[in-house]
Amino acid sequence: MNDKRDMADDGMADALDLDEIEEESAAATPGPWFVRQLDDDYAMNLVAISTVADTGQGTRWPDFDHREMIAATLVQHPRYVDCADSRWDENAAFIAMAREAVPQLVEEVKRLRQRLSTETDRPRS
Repeated sequence: MNDKRDMADDGMADALDLDEIEEESAAATPGPWFVRQLDDDYAMNLVAISTVADTGQGTRWPDFDHREMIAATLVQHPRYVDCADSRWDENAAFIAMAREAVPQLVEEVKRLRQRLSTETDRPRS
């Protein structure tokens, strides 16, 4: 089950390309990632994903290093980053969690596919 033709034969034509996901994960900034709640006159209510844990102080620029930031789910002023459903915190938590969870899930799916393949190849008695 290592290529898409094998998966198509098993009814899994739309299966995820786990190798590609694994490569993308490995190429991204190493984790863990954290949600940061930052605040200042330039980026009021900034919700970001960072390589450094949040201090709980609503750190203001220039007291945080922009090189620690991975992404933002809210930059309120000026309104550069925002989402219509106001789920900034939830989106940030999901992105930060995904940095660790996606590689683990890929490993688990590969393990299960290997197990399934091994069980399918065994002769039935």
